[in-house]
Amino acid sequence: MRFVIAGGGTAGWMTAAALSRFAPPGTQIELVESEDIGTVGVGEATIPQIHLFNAALGLDEAEFLRETNGSFKLGIEFAGWQREGESYMHAFGSIGRPVGLLPFQHYWLRAKQLGFAKPLQRYSLNELAARTLRMQRGRRTPQSPEMAYAYHFDAGLYAAYLRRFAEARGVVRTEGLIRSVERDGQSGDIAALVLDGERRISGDFFIDCTGFRGLLIEGALETGFDDWTHYLPCDRAVAVPCSGGGDFTPYTRSTARACGWQWRIPLQHRIGNGHVYASAMISDDEAAATLLANLDGQPLADPRPLRFTTGMRRKHWNRNCLAIGLAAGFMEPLESTSIHLVQSAISRFLSMLPAGKSDPAMIDHFNTQARFEWTRIRDFIVLHYWANQRVGEPFWDAMRAMELPETLQRKLAQWQATGFIHREHEELFTEVGWFQVLAGQGVEASAYNPIADALSEDDLRDLLGRTEAELVEEVRMMPRHIEVLDQIVRGVAA
Repeated sequence: MRFVIAGGGTAGWMTAAALSRFAPPGTQIELVESEDIGTVGVGEATIPQIHLFNAALGLDEAEFLRETNGSFKLGIEFAGWQREGESYMHAFGSIGRPVGLLPFQHYWLRAKQLGFAKPLQRYSLNELAARTLRMQRGRRTPQSPEMAYAYHFDAGLYAAYLRRFAEARGVVRTEGLIRSVERDGQSGDIAALVLDGERRISGDFFIDCTGFRGLLIEGALETGFDDWTHYLPCDRAVAVPCSGGGDFTPYTRSTARACGWQWRIPLQHRIGNGHVYASAMISDDEAAATLLANLDGQPLADPRPLRFTTGMRRKHWNRNCLAIGLAAGFMEPLESTSIHLVQSAISRFLSMLPAGKSDPAMIDHFNTQARFEWTRIRDFIVLHYWANQRVGEPFWDAMRAMELPETLQRKLAQWQATGFIHREHEELFTEVGWFQVLAGQGVEASAYNPIADALSEDDLRDLLGRTEAELVEEVRMMPRHIEVLDQIVRGVAA
């Protein structure tokens, strides 16, 4: 098999690195990119699943952090998403502890009705640590709870790092602009890419990493696109890095603004910032001014504008072409899923890797799984907007009034009626993630599972009290996260 990857950037080089690591001997892999075409490169925050990808490639964590100017991430703070001046965190890892058949949420909901439950953050190891700028890798002791974490990193440096990895394993990089895409006259499959200078790159399978343009999946194959703007109306962003300032936080921050939200991603060498907004309600100049007025340090470049439409291709795999990254669709980076969706597509593709002509049944299965994954992530992001309580602001009022997807309506109805949260199949966000957003933005549950009443009130108080005390003590023993990062980057044993 000869694989041709159209486009570089994070998506292209993640794909090339994975194929070079796992494809059978004799597989040919060629990546075509042009230095004249920039990359979007705002996907600098990740979720813990990135560990699986890096570990599968055999990457060393210390080297990875050094090469990408990376830092640690324990969760995402949402500032002002409920009301101005309030914040909560979607922290990685567990919340509280289950008892018997029931997850912690039912015991917390019962304690809340009884009037002695504390805010959810008091039962989260990651949030308690993040708020005090502390962390640990894994477990501090064998008896300690395990700390889940992800990374912030420079996406451009990550792509360069993976390029070196892939080229060392035989991937061929070709510099050039794609002028046209040739299709086979009989099968309709893609036959070759035609580059500037009349160069022709033929292959058996083509992977489209050409970003929003989707030169292969849309330009050549006319696959179609499902527009989700009616659910997620933000259609532009402006991004700018700035010098360091304020706390070096081990978490991403998402701050609600009048017509959208602003991200803050701290790296070793700078802070990544951006403002996602709805162009129908605020001008580009106003959006840029809002961003520049809310930086922790001096801007290090001119604000860079981005335009997008939230949604996905109707097929990610069409004939002998697979779209990955922005070529497959766009999801707001609110929950740091951009790089994960690249990783997930690569992993799914490797599990179905064709050895010749693509099988229609496998293509259908891949696309069904991709659609399920994308729509459930979409629902989770929509929840953040819908659950706001920023009354009197036109953008946020409209978001509360939107008609929700049926899949989200069902999940909300279950929670509000019974405190029940169900993770369907292999959807990305777990019950704990949904619990934190629902509780953090004030979506009330009117009941809880009655099995929680089997615990006496005194035992329930003891459960919550001991859980909090043990977590607080665990965090007190942790080093500051900047010390952990420094030890790893410098190669000093912690």
